Amino acid sequence: MTEQVHIAIAFERAGWHPAAWREPTARPRELTSPVYWRDLLRTADDAGVALATIEDALSLPDRFEPLEGLRRDRVRGRLDAVLIASFVAPLTRRIGLVPTVTTTHPEPFHVATGIQTLDFASRGRAGVRLVAGASAAERANFGRRTSGVEALPASGRVEDSPEILAAFREAGEFADVLSRLWDSWQDDAIIRDAASGRFLDADRVHDIEFEGEFFSVTGASIVPRSPQGRPLLTVLAHQTVPYRLAAERADLVFVTPDEERPGFALDGIRSELDAAADELRTDDERLRVYADLLVLIEDTEAAARSALARLDELDGAPLTSDARIVVGTPGDVADAVRELAAAGVDGVRLRPARQPADVVGIAEKVVPLLRSTSTLREDDGAGTLRSRLDLARPESRYAREKVAL
Repeated sequence: MTEQVHIAIAFERAGWHPAAWREPTARPRELTSPVYWRDLLRTADDAGVALATIEDALSLPDRFEPLEGLRRDRVRGRLDAVLIASFVAPLTRRIGLVPTVTTTHPEPFHVATGIQTLDFASRGRAGVRLVAGASAAERANFGRRTSGVEALPASGRVEDSPEILAAFREAGEFADVLSRLWDSWQDDAIIRDAASGRFLDADRVHDIEFEGEFFSVTGASIVPRSPQGRPLLTVLAHQTVPYRLAAERADLVFVTPDEERPGFALDGIRSELDAAADELRTDDERLRVYADLLVLIEDTEAAARSALARLDELDGAPLTSDARIVVGTPGDVADAVRELAAAGVDGVRLRPARQPADVVGIAEKVVPLLRSTSTLREDDGAGTLRSRLDLARPESRYAREKVAL
């Protein structure tokens, strides 16, 4: 039997190649246009893509990019990812919408209510991708912290930086607060009994009374319990500390396996995630694992290589990524997805090097190939993102506690 996976797409401004905005098929004048994002998300939605993540950051430079000497030949500026998702929610039908949120500066209360509102606007298709930590440029934009993460340590290991370790502890607390706020209204808290004049059963709305290292949140969410109960929590993880964050707090983790890079074999990643989940996870639901691929797609391998060489020359450096890069035909990308499916991942998230060119290539060529070989998990008509991914709708923890009493 062929192993099946869901396909996700990661959207990033003009694409994941820094020079993608200079591609002849690019739409650089429309990057801040709602029509641009509507077209991308509809293309993915119509193809049967299960979910889309939308990148975001809180500064003009990219994360850990130097403040001085900012390159002017790369895309700068972006629209807010949560607001993009909210705009396209009523314009799409089935695709999950998962904007990126940095956990260091926003308040979890604001993020919780924004993602709950997105869940209502999308009729149960909302999620969020949490990013731990913040750069000096992001910190300067808020002005509330005098110190924090300056750069990755020379070793590249999160555990060698006390500041990054603190940022991940904060991210874990942030995720915990989100889940508690999403649970703070029981499903049946709203009565709407006009005859008695009772709109709300106040006994079914619970203050979360959270006191942690980084956050102190007393009350309940201002948004009633949303269609999914809890929207999807996702994390991108590359090593031990973020693996543990994902295992403890997330519904879904994006990983970056590459058999040619030491320490990034998929079996090793899965083993480490499983061990962390056994130790930390209290949710009965299994952590879903999606593998990332950065893709550039042309009809022939020679054309794909030529396109990459042209973009690399424009940028002045070869394309690099934390994810494995696949440059070639739709068949090459489909083969890479099938390899990951056979290795047991739940899904594959494709990062298009160029938007919209590679989004169209995924939708019109890669997805049909995967469907023809029964590699693609077909849409079963489930109403919410959770149900489409075979994740149960969680009961409010406060309803459970009430029953236990």
